[in-house]
Amino acid sequence: MLSEKSAATVRATLPAVGGAISEITALFYDRLFDAHPELLRDLFNRGNQAAGTQREALAGAIAHFATVLVEQPGQRPDAMLSRIAHKHGSLGISPGQYHIVQKHLFAAIAEVLGDAVTEEVAAAWDEVYWLMANALIAIEQRLYAERGVLAGDAWRPWEVAGKVRETEDVVSFRLRPADGLPLPDFGPGQYVSVRVELPDGARQVRQYSLSGAPGDTTRQITVKRERGLAGDPDGEVSAHLHDHVGEGARVELSAPYGDIVLADDGGPLLLASAGIGCTPMLAMLHRLAGDGYAAPVTVVHGDRTPEHHAHAADHRALAEKLPGGSTHFWYEDPGTGAAPGDRAGRVDLSGVELPDGLRAYLCGPLPFMRAVRAQLLERGVPASAVHYEVFGPDLWLARD
Repeated sequence: MLSEKSAATVRATLPAVGGAISEITALFYDRLFDAHPELLRDLFNRGNQAAGTQREALAGAIAHFATVLVEQPGQRPDAMLSRIAHKHGSLGISPGQYHIVQKHLFAAIAEVLGDAVTEEVAAAWDEVYWLMANALIAIEQRLYAERGVLAGDAWRPWEVAGKVRETEDVVSFRLRPADGLPLPDFGPGQYVSVRVELPDGARQVRQYSLSGAPGDTTRQITVKRERGLAGDPDGEVSAHLHDHVGEGARVELSAPYGDIVLADDGGPLLLASAGIGCTPMLAMLHRLAGDGYAAPVTVVHGDRTPEHHAHAADHRALAEKLPGGSTHFWYEDPGTGAAPGDRAGRVDLSGVELPDGLRAYLCGPLPFMRAVRAQLLERGVPASAVHYEVFGPDLWLARD
């Protein structure tokens, strides 16, 4: 809880800090990477930094956390903190790194806001920062303990047991531990971080959902080749995995993380995805089919064409194994590859039956998830029953 004195100061200065937060975070990252170039080389996503998306995500998280502290005293945005902590856990973030961030963040705040940053203002925002940082550290320490790993020691060597092309831009990798140790368990919907060494020596990290069955003797990730749009760079790691990592190659993986995990409550479900967002839904469907889940499971997916729909056959077949399973697929251009019952255009739930007590899981581009969430809320599904997973920086809070 923010102290009464600091709360008044933060409330008074929040408009000024919020208005300058994008400039502050841009300067912060410049300072951070000047002092610690190894963080950009071996930890942060260089593509997101070049595009500015990571900076926007940080700005949104800080502004949201401070707003909650002053508008809802005694509460914390636990959903946001949990999501960030799981991402940090998959990267092996250690408590000491929060001190590095604090140093360069507050130097950036002082430079951007100048004389407005009095000792009182600096102390109040320092309290905000450490409330958020200490909450994250506590969650991350618990996550590490649950997985039997140490902060900063997140990586195990894995070998590619198989590589399968799913579509023109998507491949799946079957992976097994190269150290001979047992496979870690994972919850349907979780992801792993994958670290690869690029030609320039950088060790870049990306998160990929586990798309195979939880009980398999190997683990599966499905990787879409990320192509830069509007001048943004192509995805470094996805291109490297597509072009240079084949059967027998080794990569480094973290333990599984992610707080959006299929709940086993026996109620009706909606699994809605678009594009490569189908991957966590596949793991969920594998679990549901293996368990013989009896309640209604409504499977929704949107894609550009049937040929772009990765794992389309498995997506449909797994749903059909469920006693209460149904599929609703939309394609912007169905062409000749659509199956009977598939629809043209973008996902529209208006004609889809939604049982009472529905729990929804969403994954895909942000515009898709926003649109589906809005449709669900209009249909009376409570916000607390709608869960989503984001690939890359979580800009939901920055734009919500």
